Amino acid sequence: MATSAETKQQTSFWSDMKDIGKIIVEALALALVVRVLLFQPFNIPSSSMENTLLIGDYIFVSKYSYGYSKYSMLFDWPNFDGRVWSGAPERGQVAVFRKPSDTNVDYIKRVVGVPGDEVQMLEGNLFVNGAQLPKIAAEPFKDADRRDREVPRFEEVNPDGVRYYVLDSDPRGQLDSTQAFKVPAGNYFMMGDNRDNSSDSRDPSGGVGFVPVENFIGEAQIIFFSHDPGISVWAPWGWPWHIRWDRIGKIVR
Repeated sequence: MATSAETKQQTSFWSDMKDIGKIIVEALALALVVRVLLFQPFNIPSSSMENTLLIGDYIFVSKYSYGYSKYSMLFDWPNFDGRVWSGAPERGQVAVFRKPSDTNVDYIKRVVGVPGDEVQMLEGNLFVNGAQLPKIAAEPFKDADRRDREVPRFEEVNPDGVRYYVLDSDPRGQLDSTQAFKVPAGNYFMMGDNRDNSSDSRDPSGGVGFVPVENFIGEAQIIFFSHDPGISVWAPWGWPWHIRWDRIGKIVR
């Protein structure tokens, strides 16, 4: 038969377990709210946004920047059209969106054209509404995946004064000259910063084309972790020698 002290001990144990369980449930609920309504993590799997974003970067994307659509919710909510509390994507912002031809795939590119804009590439130069964007030569980008091969890099200045770097590895790239694209209402024109290694709105046959506003998930905000692509995120014993410490905490611009 349990003594009074043992009974008190058991009661205290289950009370503590109940409190711990409550804390865990509250923490999970808070994490779910943050994930659905505020910030969602993504990793960068390709070189299409170099040198702004590198393979092995992990970023937080703000869900509230553009409001909410079915693609920014969990499980792609059915019967939910358009956006609520919508904020319009702006030229120069880096955004995550669902690929129009396959909404199971997430893409990340830079907003180059907004509804009503005319966008065209001519000999590697970007034109928006008939005006060529300034393209200023900068220090070359060293491509670590190709034995530090130097890639020509330029600072581009968009019509709103936003500055960012683009790469031009091939002066006669396949998408360096395009037709003029008129961006329809409710859609956006997206391009990768690594201009010769990006499947984006310049190539409708690649399944991107114009991106409807409801496909946007959010705006890329900050790099919270980054590692060399050669190391596995599941092998933490190798992290100290492969983490790119200088990229952690970097604002995405």
